[in-house]
Amino acid sequence: MKQHWENVYKTKRAEPLSWFQPRAERSLRLIRETALGFSASIIDVGGGASRLVYELLEAGYRKLTVLDISAAALAVAKARLGERGNTVN
Repeated sequence: MKQHWENVYKTKRAEPLSWFQPRAERSLRLIRETALGFSASIIDVGGGASRLVYELLEAGYRKLTVLDISAAALAVAKARLGERGNTVN
């Protein structure tokens, strides 16, 4: 399973994949509705190359973690974040 996801993210861009969302509207709305403070810990399980973590940073959340089976997917997300990626676990 792990090798499959490594291969997907090493050989394809995230944007054309069927599950990719340019903006995670539903997730953002649900997180906002919890009324968590910006210092609350949030983990995106299976986050892969998702843009959710970027949007959470933009919204002001600070304690963010992204968990995924694919190191290649996490590398894509970290590269997208640039220096801000250093603040995400």
